[in-house]
Amino acid sequence: MSTSALPMTVGAWADSHVHLASTAFTDDVEAVIERARAAGARALVCIGESPDAATRARAIAARYPELVFHTSGVHPHDAAQWDDQRNPAVIREAVALGAVAVGECGLDYHYDHAPRDVQRRTLNAQLMLAAELQRPVILHTRDAEDDTHDMLREAAAAGIVGVLHCYTGSVALAEAGLAAGWYVSFSGIVTFRNWADLALLQIVPDDRLLVESDAPYLAPIPNRGKRNESAWVPHTIQRLAAARGTDPEALAALTLRNTRQFFTLPID
Repeated sequence: MSTSALPMTVGAWADSHVHLASTAFTDDVEAVIERARAAGARALVCIGESPDAATRARAIAARYPELVFHTSGVHPHDAAQWDDQRNPAVIREAVALGAVAVGECGLDYHYDHAPRDVQRRTLNAQLMLAAELQRPVILHTRDAEDDTHDMLREAAAAGIVGVLHCYTGSVALAEAGLAAGWYVSFSGIVTFRNWADLALLQIVPDDRLLVESDAPYLAPIPNRGKRNESAWVPHTIQRLAAARGTDPEALAALTLRNTRQFFTLPID
């Protein structure tokens, strides 16, 4: 990686959502993790958005127990493959082996890779598992605001806490999530030149704010168009800090603290 692509230091930080188990990292996942560590990462939450990805995520986390943590769930794109016997068993086993959250799961009405009623049933099953297993939920929501509003009300009633990950929705939906006790996470999208919703970046309270790479997707400026990686999260932190009128190191520290609290991570 070119040194010109590296951000200035922002101190210690966390990447609350990274797909290290993706085939995009098959050849160099160790180097990607070490670049993140060198850039200040103290926690990388590796997403298991399918049974196979969850298995790979757990194996990666086992090699870096002080830095990488894994999750298990079924992405809405794959909701049609949900099996009421097999998938809950996979998630329960993953949690027994240390998975820190259920997900990535959710609703995606933009691509509609699975029928919407199937997406809703699959999400509800995972919410119930999160309640049973006392783990937080990582929620993907796109073009599904009304159903997500309904889900947030039901989740709040059931005591389920989650994060609206890689959030690009409305202020109203973010406020509904916050009212339900949820967190909101922002990715490199907020660095893009066409991002104009400063109010959204400002309404999330300090104690509910997370940052993420969503790598290998959504590389921030100045690396847009490249394969993303966790080491570039400081660019997102700098953009958020500027929008919120705070110091990047202070924002990095508070989002690291929030990541630790949200996922109950055993880190300092």
